[in-house]
This record gives sequence, structure tokens and C-alpha cells, in this order.
Amino acid sequence: MTDPTNQNGPSEASSLPSKSVLRQQALEARADAHKALGHEAALAVLDHFLADIPIGVAAPLPVVAGYFPMRSEMDPLPLMRKLAALGYSCALPRVVAAEAPLSFHAWTPDAPTDAGPFGTRVPNGAAPVVHPDILLVPLLAFDLQGVRLGFGGGFYDRTLERLRRARPVLAVGIAFSVQERDRLPFDAYDQPLDWVVTEVGSRQFERKP
Repeated sequence: MTDPTNQNGPSEASSLPSKSVLRQQALEARADAHKALGHEAALAVLDHFLADIPIGVAAPLPVVAGYFPMRSEMDPLPLMRKLAALGYSCALPRVVAAEAPLSFHAWTPDAPTDAGPFGTRVPNGAAPVVHPDILLVPLLAFDLQGVRLGFGGGFYDRTLERLRRARPVLAVGIAFSVQERDRLPFDAYDQPLDWVVTEVGSRQFERKP
């Protein structure tokens, strides 16, 4: 698999649409898929994740950080509830500051949450900080090299960069299959995915440490 940090030469990168154009296109495609597939797709992601992703089954079990979906994001909550039932520790992210990495706090299916931006939910203020081993990552689009397109805030890029400096962390994009693109723009600060799981299956990406 191509190293995503070297995938776009000057001429190739300049031929790609801007990230803002790609974001709008991807948002529309994702909204249509969410409307058509919804909960059925989330259950399919659950099955593919458990069948394909090497999450570990020996103690101590890894900590899996998900997210509370907003807008038309693929819903990871059925998967997180299943992981919690299997004995895995789960977590949700919280925004600390505009330019800071996310913090992660323990979550269980019956744990209270607080209202967050754009209709999402965030961990209750009393939830303890945890250090995830696996991140379920929302996205607008992904490509064949594992490049992820988000909303542009950079939260997951900063978070993954910090976590990967400390120890191995598995970044798993959660998406609808229509969010796939052949190639996306890649900047030096972008953090690629290790895997992506959609309602039709999963794909692993080679990534240099």
C-alpha cells in the first residue's frame, strides 16, 4: 500500500478539488446514505468490526474510544454497547480547547452524558479520564490509502499524533461505503487511518510508524 505521506506530488495534488469542495460533496453523500440505511448500517458495522478488527481478547482488554454521533455520522453506539457487554472498557471524547487534542473519559451504556455541540453528547464531568488503545473515528470521506477527511477542526489529527507518539494506537474509521474516494488531499499534519469499517466490510491500510 502506498505511504499516504508521499501520495500526492505537486501536479497530482493540484488536480484534486479543494478540501472545502470535497467536504460539501461528502456531507451530501453521507446524509443520503444515513437516510437510506441508518440503523441497519450501524448493525452491519458492528458485525464487520467484531469479525475483522484485531482488538485483542486477552486481559487486560483494550480501551475503545468511540463518539456520540452528530448529524449524519455513522452511529458507533450499537458497536460500543456490544463491546461493553463483552467486557471492553469504552470511552467518549471531550473537546478541551480549540487547538488541543481531545480528552477521553470512561463511558458505559447507562452512564450519564452532557449536551455537546451540534446535537452530540459528551462524557459527564465526573467521568474519569482514560487512555484509549483503539479509536473509532468519524469522518466525511476516506480514500484508498487511509487518508481521512474531517470537518477541518483538526481534533482527531492532533489527538492521534499525540497518542501515537506515546504508544501504538489503532485508528479505525467508521463510515458508510459511499464516503470512499479514490484519493484525497493529504497535508503534513494529517493522521491516516489504520482501518476503515463500513456497512459492506472493512479495509486495512499499511502505515509507516
